[in-house]
Amino acid sequence: MITCKSKRELDCMREAGRIVALCHKEIAKIIRPGLTTNELNKIVENVIINNGAIPSFKGYGGFPAATCISVNDVVVHGFPSEYVLKSGDIVSVDIGACYKGYHGDSAWTYAVGEVSEEAKKLLAIAEQSLYEGLKYAKAGNRLGDISSAIGNYIYQHGYSTPLDFSGHGIGSELHEDPSVPNFGKPGTGVVLKEGMTLAVEPMVHIGTPKIKIMSDGWTAKTKDGSLAAHFEHTIVITKEGYEIFTTIEEETHS
Repeated sequence: MITCKSKRELDCMREAGRIVALCHKEIAKIIRPGLTTNELNKIVENVIINNGAIPSFKGYGGFPAATCISVNDVVVHGFPSEYVLKSGDIVSVDIGACYKGYHGDSAWTYAVGEVSEEAKKLLAIAEQSLYEGLKYAKAGNRLGDISSAIGNYIYQHGYSTPLDFSGHGIGSELHEDPSVPNFGKPGTGVVLKEGMTLAVEPMVHIGTPKIKIMSDGWTAKTKDGSLAAHFEHTIVITKEGYEIFTTIEEETHS
């Protein structure tokens, strides 16, 4: 069931999103060669707890950590570990915070040290694909308008997106209806309504869209070993456009 959120619910989600954004601000400041992904995870968990929220992911379906940290060819759902970051790595950090029963969810992919031109281009295209989709996030448009804009931008730059994962509705549950695919046809899908809250999250591969799930049952890697990037914001649909919750500065777009 797709729900449009009340003012009280949106206020809670706005604060959850702000806390997630604070986590990303801290990660952007400290990420460097020599840190372990476990250290990044601990930093995020502390920021969430110190701001009066709880990590959305920890314990979710048995997931063991506060963050999903996915390095290089890991697309999503990587476990934090004793892996030591090195210059040239790209690292997707997916963070969820729950504030007064409502969730914010955002992923960002970071360059560690000096990365290749290939990696820089991937990060730029993947990040922009998120905003290409958000251009169509407006009451009266359809969900397929967002999905097709994301997919078309990815494909026209010669990249691919996994067919197995998508964005999602979000609110009192971390994953709610509707599913928000990263490909599709314009003019299809549900009509976007004011107060609908979505986590829009393109995942982009340099190589083929095929993935493989590792033995932990969570970690998803590109099947061909190519680099992958992941960018995500939690938004609310407004009459004029959308508002991003997972940012420090207020971002309203029309």
